[in-house]
Amino acid sequence: MQGVPQPRREEVLNLPRVHISHHPVVAHKMTALRDRRTPPTEFYRLVKEIGALLAYEATATLSLEPVEVETPLQKTIGQRLAGGIGITPILRAGLGLAEGFREVIPDAQVWHLGLRRDERTLQAQEYYNRLPSTVNLQVCYAVDPMLATGGSAIDAISILKQRHIPRICYVGIIAAPYGLLRLSQAHPDIDIYIAALDESLNDYGFILPGLGDAGDRQFGTF
Repeated sequence: MQGVPQPRREEVLNLPRVHISHHPVVAHKMTALRDRRTPPTEFYRLVKEIGALLAYEATATLSLEPVEVETPLQKTIGQRLAGGIGITPILRAGLGLAEGFREVIPDAQVWHLGLRRDERTLQAQEYYNRLPSTVNLQVCYAVDPMLATGGSAIDAISILKQRHIPRICYVGIIAAPYGLLRLSQAHPDIDIYIAALDESLNDYGFILPGLGDAGDRQFGTF
């Protein structure tokens, strides 16, 4: 990233279809998540909990359909989700977030997509793809804790679009202004949900202040 112009945080705060959480519980848990002293087991638990909180925010606009149910007293009309929900964790760091989503939507389909960042070029490389051939969803959420340069997120959304899903969203924990702008420009038709917008990327493409490597901190592979 050395010499690459980066937008300031203030320049991307009002991007269309970008949703930054203002929930106080999310902010509270983010502080513990950033702390370098937080051990992997606690870190993974926090990622799941933040994932569940973001799931509530990201699913607020899902489509519903009426359904008749019978209470202990009488029949009534309730509502249920109109169509399936898909979750695609970008391996491996997205696994904790996906688990948080499943706490909220236990019957969601989970698709797996492996993308790794080339540390020299900072470009995403696909190494695993376990997406179904038949799709019957109203929405699919691509989940990954860190939106740094944006390469993995952009490629993941492009791959999901090949499955002709009616609606695709991206959900992350921390974003850098550079990655957020790139993703928003590459896929202006998707909604982006994040817990926090940080300041910038360092020369190696890591988010500042960030929280380090989300995959290593979840799984203890330092």
